[in-house]
Amino acid sequence: MPSLDRVVIDPLKRHLGPGWQSFVGIFIVTNLGLLAVGATLPVIPRFVTEELNGSDLEVGIVTGAFAITGFLCRPLAGNAADRRGRRVTVIAGASLAVIAGALLFLPASIPGLIVSRLFLGAGEGTVFTAGSAWNVDMAPPERRGRMIGLYGLAIWTGLTLGPPVGELLLHFGGYELVWAFATGAPVLAAVIASRLPESVQPEGSADARGPIISREAAGPGGTFALGVVGFAAVSAFIVLSLDDRGIGHGALVFSVFAGTVVLTRIVGGGLPDRIGAARSAVGAALIEALGLFLLGAAQTLPVAIVGAMAMGAAFSLLFPALSLLAVNRVVPERRGAAMGTFTASFDLGMLVGSPAVGAAAAIGGYSAAFYLACASALACAALSATFIEAPQPESA
Repeated sequence: MPSLDRVVIDPLKRHLGPGWQSFVGIFIVTNLGLLAVGATLPVIPRFVTEELNGSDLEVGIVTGAFAITGFLCRPLAGNAADRRGRRVTVIAGASLAVIAGALLFLPASIPGLIVSRLFLGAGEGTVFTAGSAWNVDMAPPERRGRMIGLYGLAIWTGLTLGPPVGELLLHFGGYELVWAFATGAPVLAAVIASRLPESVQPEGSADARGPIISREAAGPGGTFALGVVGFAAVSAFIVLSLDDRGIGHGALVFSVFAGTVVLTRIVGGGLPDRIGAARSAVGAALIEALGLFLLGAAQTLPVAIVGAMAMGAAFSLLFPALSLLAVNRVVPERRGAAMGTFTASFDLGMLVGSPAVGAAAAIGGYSAAFYLACASALACAALSATFIEAPQPESA
């Protein structure tokens, strides 16, 4: 059986050289923050309904509150990473997440939980944005797309492993043990971040001064937001839709989707570096559209699984391809602003896409939600094509 060194460490050494340990450190820091988010996902709704006698509406408000500050703070975090440095910004974000966890120990109330979730969104958004810029700083230009994709797995693994961790802690120690984990994980993240070497020296750099929103990254970011509508449809309606058609196994299909995202990042994450970021984005968006169409039309489980695999592979490549376009358009001193603008596009896609697919489902049935997301993916492909540079004529 292959060893961990052969499968993980050796490839990182080849890709990053001496910087591989810093990449691992940043990955762990971000992953700890997302573990804290994931651990509370299945616990908070139960706490609201069982301990606070809250309504379903209040569950939705509390659960989704962190997306608001996540969206608002990402551009601010990117600008701070350029002006103050990646490390201090990551530590600041982890500290905000610590405050979020500590607030859970205060006398419980719905408004108190909302405040905690707002701090959590600000912290998670800050850590991931500054960490993304930190990761790009270390990546060789010819492998930048692959390293962006691998770094993004910190989110997927954290959100995948976090919920069972939260359920286990709740079972053995109650809510307070979950709150302790949500507080302690970002504390450890801040400690680890404080020991990592800074990748830029922004003090006094005129290039780091600029608008909070990166205009260079706005185009790729808006394009990515169109692709995120597909994720909103899958996460919200895959279970309900397949049950409605008598297929069932929605949780299995979603697991296939998530597993394909991870596998594609590991196996094919270097595609944007090899064939070009824009071309990768066009291909990924077209495959996403196909996957969403199949999910909307499926009448059997195998067809739904094929659609989920296509959607997962496409969505996995779309993020590193379009984020590579964003960071390649700016000077190194503005990478934080570029990643702040770009990563906020995921929140934008969810904030706009979720109610849009919900309205489509209400009007035309669950399949309509996937068809709307399919149309959005086709629009994503069309916009991605505009970023493909025309071949330059050879000089005489």
